[in-house]
Amino acid sequence: MVAGRAFSSVYVVELSIKLSPMPVAVQRKEQSAADALYEQVKQAMDSGHPRLLELTCEKEESKRVSLLSSEVVAVQTYEKSAMGGGSKRPGFSFDE
Repeated sequence: MVAGRAFSSVYVVELSIKLSPMPVAVQRKEQSAADALYEQVKQAMDSGHPRLLELTCEKEESKRVSLLSSEVVAVQTYEKSAMGGGSKRPGFSFDE
């Protein structure tokens, strides 16, 4: 039970890659960790200099993927609830 909730959430950091129909997504247990990764990717995109980004899995550290920051076109974060498999809808909408 976390902060009065009987279910656990994970936080997803999702990257859209040039010419790829599927995004690359990694999960973090803590919102602060997801926010830190989001900022790291955003800064790499903003620098204007291609940089190698290595993303790892918190659950299995041997799982990792590396990608070039110049190939990332968008990054977003959202919360995914373990209860019922639901998640807050990624992106922006007027529906809550």
